[in-house]
Amino acid sequence: MTEKQIACCIDFSENAEAAFVTALEMAEKYLAKLLVIHVLPQVVNPVLTAEWVLPEEPNKNNLILKLEERMQQEYGDRIDDKVDYQLIVLDGHVSTEILTFLNENPVDIVVVGSYGLTGMGLVFFGSVAKRISYKAPCSVMIVRDREKIKDKPE
Repeated sequence: MTEKQIACCIDFSENAEAAFVTALEMAEKYLAKLLVIHVLPQVVNPVLTAEWVLPEEPNKNNLILKLEERMQQEYGDRIDDKVDYQLIVLDGHVSTEILTFLNENPVDIVVVGSYGLTGMGLVFFGSVAKRISYKAPCSVMIVRDREKIKDKPE
């Protein structure tokens, strides 16, 4: 493998954590740059499902700053100084923004969790991992939470 840039899509879910750990291991092994991407989703009508809550702050810039801080705390602080990385917050439709980013940047492989949303979110929005795997201009690795795989009955 000759990966120079590895993108990892995160949404702060357990599956995103599994994807991050895998992407970080790959970046360390191949001395590649790690791009950790989070997309601030479009505001969703709260009538659709009780799972979605509108942001308390109408100022999108403050929301993006808070997301950047959270990404640094949950992901950036865990990355070794030897790994070149960048934390990226995009804004819009999740799979569309990720695919646009992948088309505009020289990414060799993108690592995503098998799913992030649960329940009604999947019914309304489908699987971001599925869309990315079909349309990405680079290789795609879909990672499952290792602990949940161990716990599944055969």
